Amino acid sequence: MHRTRKPNVCLQLSRRALGCFSRDAGVVQRMNLSILRVLVCQESTKFKNVWTTHSKSPIAYERGRIYFDNYRCCVSSVASVPRKLYEMPKCSKSEKIEDALLWECPVGEILPSPSDYKSSLIALTAHNWLLRISATTGEILEKIYLASYCKFRYLSWDTPQEVIAVKSAQNKISAVARQAGIQQSVLLYLAVFRVLPFSLIGILEVNKKIFGNVTDATLSHGILIVMYSSGLVRLYSFQAITEQFMQQKLDLGCACRWGGTTGTVGEAPFGIPCNIKITDAPPPLFEVSSLENAFQIGGHPWHYIITPNKKKQKGIFHICSLKDNSLNQSLFTVTASGRVVKKHFNLLDDDPEQETFKIVDYEDELDLLSVVAVTQLDVEGKAHLDFHCNEYGTLLKSIPLTESWDVTYSHEVYFDRDLVLHIEQKPNRVFSCYVYQMICATGEEEETVNVARNC
Repeated sequence: MHRTRKPNVCLQLSRRALGCFSRDAGVVQRMNLSILRVLVCQESTKFKNVWTTHSKSPIAYERGRIYFDNYRCCVSSVASVPRKLYEMPKCSKSEKIEDALLWECPVGEILPSPSDYKSSLIALTAHNWLLRISATTGEILEKIYLASYCKFRYLSWDTPQEVIAVKSAQNKISAVARQAGIQQSVLLYLAVFRVLPFSLIGILEVNKKIFGNVTDATLSHGILIVMYSSGLVRLYSFQAITEQFMQQKLDLGCACRWGGTTGTVGEAPFGIPCNIKITDAPPPLFEVSSLENAFQIGGHPWHYIITPNKKKQKGIFHICSLKDNSLNQSLFTVTASGRVVKKHFNLLDDDPEQETFKIVDYEDELDLLSVVAVTQLDVEGKAHLDFHCNEYGTLLKSIPLTESWDVTYSHEVYFDRDLVLHIEQKPNRVFSCYVYQMICATGEEEETVNVARNC
């Protein structure tokens, strides 16, 4: 078994106080994280359940913020006990937030407004408004009306913290229209924006007349990914499509004449016309077949991850070179967040009769592999969160979760520096959130009172 050298925290803190580092701020940050890693993993450190709450609407977590009531209520978890940051006014069902992304200020860029230097929540409402909301006060800083010709429903990063993609729900043809022989050729729309300041790249329609019997599409890192029911996945250059098929350049806030109607781009009721319509099938950059269209790409040099397109292969991942499609023979595991972690599987093998692994993820800042293992005790299960050394697989820390774990419920577990957060969805849309804070024991510990609240 490999042994890792344990850093001397006192020495590291002394060197930090004396400024014994290069002028690169990243060096100090890495040193701070290495100190935190030692504190997290030392035997005397405990994680205690300091806050529990329940909700009848979904609960979301993002970088130290817990969101309730469709993002209307925001609670900061960066405190000994979570505290409410803001609560937006009640709104109608049509105005509720359906999806959101947290945007954080870029480094080294000149922005037009002082408020732009603070974190924002980019939110999509049920009635097709795109909002920029202050992440600390809940104030609406900017709003864009998208369109009335489709229902936008999903937000995702095309390029993290730089470009967002707003995806519509898929167009479904009614039974009456189908019987009448009416065909619905447009599957969905993708609206693409640069953020801060907001600027429109364009709205693309994904048309079956061009792509064939396509079942879904998305945008990631400048690549249009098109999926088919057969498991086929095709990749196209979004930039090449934009340059070739954009009908008219549109600017937010500017007057526009489109289809005999005049209005202001991004304002109601005019919205944003669909200005990217593909008329000829573009050449694909790459295509591959994968079970249930499971496909991820990344790494250096470029690799992609697929599941062989056979039902009996479900749960098996192949990592292949993008250059020549060759299968990488090294041992890898793929985490829930999509990261690839090189690991010896025998060090992290579970025993289904004793306990099973439910969630595996990689904490990149602390270089730890986190594993949620569940033991079934008669009716209820008990879970613990284990931290393993990413280099050798050594078990460094085990944190018991005090609440019971029902394997039939949906669970999410986040480990964020000194915080562990467990979100559970029970039947009848009952959501629970359990917050654990790191406590470095210095002697006789006091009992922590769990505060139960409803939000």
